[in-house]
Amino acid sequence: MSADLQKLLTWLSPAFPVGAFAWSAGLETAIVQGKVTDRATAENWIAGTLNHGGLRTDAILLAHAHSGHKERQKLAELADLCLALTPARERHAETVLTGNAFVLASAAWPTEAPLTLPKPCPYPIAVGALAGAHGIDRHDTLIAFITATVHSQVSVAVRLVPIGQSDGLAIMAGLEPQVADLAALCLNAALDAIGSVAYGADIAQMQHETLPTRIFRS
Repeated sequence: MSADLQKLLTWLSPAFPVGAFAWSAGLETAIVQGKVTDRATAENWIAGTLNHGGLRTDAILLAHAHSGHKERQKLAELADLCLALTPARERHAETVLTGNAFVLASAAWPTEAPLTLPKPCPYPIAVGALAGAHGIDRHDTLIAFITATVHSQVSVAVRLVPIGQSDGLAIMAGLEPQVADLAALCLNAALDAIGSVAYGADIAQMQHETLPTRIFRS
């Protein structure tokens, strides 16, 4: 439905006021440390978080929040799990602040039935629950969420490495098949399927707060 697509494009647009542009999820640390220096290393880093790190975890949690949007207790448990799995203080702040901002901004699209979200509400839980409450297809929501997150990471690399717009667009295009594969995997994945081996990204998130000069908040 075009109305569903409009909502997803709006909610996950860089213009939607959640402040996602201010966060790098540890990518800034990797750039400062010389681990991400060009298009190839930027794409490799982003693909790692996409397939093996926090983005994969968030996508699974989003899918469960979507299917359980009517269950207050389930959403609360998913929120607790999401926050427990954040590896660093700044990453914890990132998902909470963007999630709470999303809840506030999305109030302009009221749901037919009351939607009781946990407080605080992590970003993937907020997006999944709201999309579910509006009857938006879960797979489409996953595609939109994962794509938007990848684009946000690419934007960090474009601005900070810098790699330039052409290389940034090439990364976006190159990762499209992996975005589709992850959405398909997470669509019906059990919570037991959550597991991250992106230790480099986790450590980068922990080290970010020690950088002497920072552009991003995580």
